[in-house]
Amino acid sequence: MQDEFNALIQNKTWDLVSPQYASNLVGCKWIFRVKRNSDGSVSRYKARLVAKGFHQRPGLDYTETFSPVVKPTTVRLVLSIAIGNGWRLRQLDVNNAFLQGHLQEDVYMVQPPVFVDKEHPHFVCKLCKAIYGLKQAPRASYHELRSFLIDNDFTNSMNDTSLFILKHHGHLLYLLVYVDDIIITGDDGHTVDLLVQNLAKRFSLKDVRSLTYFLGVETQSHPHELVLSQHRYIQDLLHRTNMSNSRPVATPLPPGPPPTLAMGELLLNPSEYRANVGSLQYLSLTRPDLSFAVNKLSQFMHKPTEEHWKLVKRLLRYLSGTSNVGLLLHHQSPTHLHAFSDAH
Repeated sequence: MQDEFNALIQNKTWDLVSPQYASNLVGCKWIFRVKRNSDGSVSRYKARLVAKGFHQRPGLDYTETFSPVVKPTTVRLVLSIAIGNGWRLRQLDVNNAFLQGHLQEDVYMVQPPVFVDKEHPHFVCKLCKAIYGLKQAPRASYHELRSFLIDNDFTNSMNDTSLFILKHHGHLLYLLVYVDDIIITGDDGHTVDLLVQNLAKRFSLKDVRSLTYFLGVETQSHPHELVLSQHRYIQDLLHRTNMSNSRPVATPLPPGPPPTLAMGELLLNPSEYRANVGSLQYLSLTRPDLSFAVNKLSQFMHKPTEEHWKLVKRLLRYLSGTSNVGLLLHHQSPTHLHAFSDAH
């Protein structure tokens, strides 16, 4: 907690002001998490101050909240290009990423529990920078990093705004952004090192290492190839649904006619169905074999039935027997596209 509070003060996240200026007051609380490595071992214990964003009022405390999220296809494409050309993949973690974004609105927050100023206990925090929990925090953080990259001659991809491209003296660099996770690769190691140094001067980098674990995806590097898997994510999903010891099946969906909207009785509480199908959608990053089944089950999110829920559990049984399956990116894989159609 002390380290987190010190980071907030060093970043000049707020100014203490009289509560008479606050038209609306946002609460806050401490959140404690255990950060784990890809193998499940404990990496560190984390305390984070989080604003109660549900106290915010639209048009008063925030306006725009949309922040882009990197597309899975973009991640696979950039990694494939890097492996195919033998480029090194670097991963960066930004310390307190949300604290980098400057706020355009006037937002007032109560003082953090345990760290109330003794001289001004009744004052409130006028936020100068974004803080976790604010509705506009992801957007503010993204725009801060985007402005820095654009000023350093990067161009923003038109197809995915989380991808930035640098062409410098005949060299090519790609940079992928997902909140506080950054992946950098390129054809010149020296240019990549210079970029990392410039980023470290502007943002506090927590770690700079070879790509191993990002966005819940485990990467295993081998000579001339990279294996992407979500084994831990699958295990967590199976544990959460009490399907860890279920009997595996050979296919995601049973053979026969595809499921329809009218089959079975409606679920009394569809929230569990929706939550699990949403979790399964994220597996498409490394498991294209699930794409058809997940797409089909997603079509019944508004009116799921008992039969649809049985199909979700069957898909989880398929995952219990294939949790170690991943996506192989090989340096000799062709980059041209193939298409097949069975139309008549």
